[in-house]
Amino acid sequence: MAIVPHTHAPDHTINRPDNEHRWQSRVYPGQLSEARQVRTDLHTDLATLLTLPVEARESMVLCVSEMFANACDHSRSGQDPEGRVVRTLDTPRPRTVRISVIDDGTRTDASSDSSPKVPRRRTRKEWDQAERGRGLLLLGHLATRWGFRPVLDFPFCAGLGTVIWAEFTLPVLNCGGDSAGGSAL
Repeated sequence: MAIVPHTHAPDHTINRPDNEHRWQSRVYPGQLSEARQVRTDLHTDLATLLTLPVEARESMVLCVSEMFANACDHSRSGQDPEGRVVRTLDTPRPRTVRISVIDDGTRTDASSDSSPKVPRRRTRKEWDQAERGRGLLLLGHLATRWGFRPVLDFPFCAGLGTVIWAEFTLPVLNCGGDSAGGSAL
């Protein structure tokens, strides 16, 4: 049984600060084949930020792809045929974009630990031969900050889901005095 809803939850946020923008959450089947759609949707959502540099958008799309793949690979989202992964996007502070991926929780097959972990130190030869384990290192390199937490932080709710998030601080852009409007950070 998946804990992530199959439909979007209504947005009950009231009185948001003027500088905060929150996009509608997107829900995906917990299958790696959905990664392309996750990337496309994020690219589309980020396009509303007219001053977002292309390089920043590409970094965010790459990071969400890694976060989604980890959710599918290491959680019940990818194990359960009805598993789901939720992607959220918001600007919690000026010039900051936060992307979160929420999974369905701990796998029941015990073959995979579902908590995010940066790989242990490896020798250069071990890294050259490693087929996996670079996603969170990439996230740590491209994002300003990242982390993870349980969906519900109560002892009796352990294993019900993990939220992994990444924040990106955007550079101050000189827009040349253009006041044509549009969304900007």
